[in-house]
This record gives sequence, structure tokens and C-alpha cells, in this order.
Amino acid sequence: MTDDAYLFLLDDVSAPLGVAPAAVGDLACMETPAVRAWLDAHGTTPSSPRLRLLPPERTAAVPEGAERLPVPLSAEELNRVRHRTTPEPLARLEEELLAYRDCADGRDGLIGRALAAGVPPRRVAELTGVDPATVAAAAAG
Repeated sequence: MTDDAYLFLLDDVSAPLGVAPAAVGDLACMETPAVRAWLDAHGTTPSSPRLRLLPPERTAAVPEGAERLPVPLSAEELNRVRHRTTPEPLARLEEELLAYRDCADGRDGLIGRALAAGVPPRRVAELTGVDPATVAAAAAG
């Protein structure tokens, strides 16, 4: 497995393999001289329906003989690519997990602030749905 994602060109545009870079949003790698030169050398553009992208863990799926180019992606770009290459039911669950992560981020700090402000631990547990032992641990630490 490589640490880079791969841009590649499909012969059959109807193949459901990878994701079109344009569908992922802005990708810094698409503006690099290496990618621009590779696209020019193959007579294609960033919006070509033949151009696809796969995350590092799925690059073994690139068809043998397909023109390909390894490209580095930021963590955020890689998350978008992975999300777009995930089947729809799983993608919806991933969105829920990301929403949970975003609202759970800073949970212990919030619990600590509530306790410091005088909200009783029992009430914090009721309001948050957090186990009372977790609230007690936040109070202690």
C-alpha cells in the first residue's frame, strides 16, 4: 500500500471506480506543476470524465495498464475522497459519526466548566446523558 492517493485515467467512463476529482472539491494537488504536466501529457483536463481518484488503501483497484499518478492529499482532502468513494449507506453513517465527533469534541472541558460553575454532578449527568462515573472523573481531573 502507498501513502499517496492515485489519479488515474479510465478507459470506460461508465465504470464506478474511484471518484472524479471535481466531485471532491478543491484539491491542492490539482494545481501542482506535476499534475498539470501529467494531464497535459495525456491530453486531458481536471474535469475529464475519465479522470478518477482513489485513496491510498484502494489504489490496488486501479486497472492494470491505466495511466496513473500518485498524489499527496491533506488529511481533510483524504477524508473527502474516502467519503465520496464509500457506498451511500455507509457514507450517511460516516456523516453521523463526524457530527457526533464534532459535538462531542470538548465534552470533558464543558463538563468541567459546568461543575466549576456549580452545576451538581447529578444534573450534569442528566443533561448530557453521560455516565455519572464519567462526570465524577471529569470533576476529579
